[in-house]
Amino acid sequence: MQKLKCHCGAVEAEINIDKNINKVMKCNCSLCKRKGALMSMVKNDDFIVIKGLEKLKCYQFHTNVAKHYFCSICGIYTHHNPRSNPSMTGFNLGCLDDINTFNIKEISIIDGYNHPLDKK
Repeated sequence: MQKLKCHCGAVEAEINIDKNINKVMKCNCSLCKRKGALMSMVKNDDFIVIKGLEKLKCYQFHTNVAKHYFCSICGIYTHHNPRSNPSMTGFNLGCLDDINTFNIKEISIIDGYNHPLDKK
């Protein structure tokens, strides 16, 4: 079990995942490119907000399916539910105290810029 915290500590979540995170990713969509966070994913049932639910704000854009959450006090992106798989929760690895994101070497790139649901 890992604990996620925003910068000011108003928002906390428990993530049912061990310290060996298998997949680390960045996305190149217009939002993720700007926030620059390293992320990983778990099933929605494995991500539980335990503090500050009322402090979270949700940002949606384009198709308004994906939900991107951030702390309304410090502005830190904590997690999201992607439109490609809303049953999953992506979370900001920078919000886990036990992980130094600068030591992560293998990072997958998710091509959100050319999202398959945008193809005509």
